[in-house]
Amino acid sequence: MHDLKLHELKPSTGARHARKRVGRGTSSGYGKTAGKGTKGQLARQGGKTRLGFEGGQMPLFRRMPKRGFNNVNRKEYAVINLQDLNRFQDGTEITPALLVESGVVKKELSGIKLLAKGELTTKDLKIQVNKFSPAAKDAVEAAGGSVEVI
Repeated sequence: MHDLKLHELKPSTGARHARKRVGRGTSSGYGKTAGKGTKGQLARQGGKTRLGFEGGQMPLFRRMPKRGFNNVNRKEYAVINLQDLNRFQDGTEITPALLVESGVVKKELSGIKLLAKGELTTKDLKIQVNKFSPAAKDAVEAAGGSVEVI
C-alpha cells in the first residue's frame, strides 16, 4: 500500500457519469428526437398520464365499491372533562366564551360537552354547556354546583 497524496486523488472508474445533453445535434447521441423515440404520447410535450391511469381501462379506484356514509348534519362537540374545571375559582360561572378565552377549549365546533373524567375539586360552579354526561352532572352537583344546557 503506497501513500495517498492529495494531488493524486481521483474518482474510481465508473463513479462519475457524464450528464445526458439532450437535443444537441446528431453527434451527441441524443439529437433529433432527444432520446424519446419517434412519435407517440411519450414523445409529446406534456405527454404523461395522471396518477392511477390504466390506459383507458376503468381504474382501480373507480372499480372499488363506495363505502360508508357521511352525515352532513353530524355535530362534533369540543370535549371538556371535570379535571379541566379545577383551574377556575369557586363560584365561577363557566360559559363557552370563558372556556375558549382561558384556553381550555381551542375551537367550540358544534358546541361543548362535559364528561366526567377526573376529580372536581372546585365548588359551586355554574356551568353552561351544550351537553353533559349524567356522571358529570352528578359530580358537579355533588360539589355544590349546577349544570345548565344552552
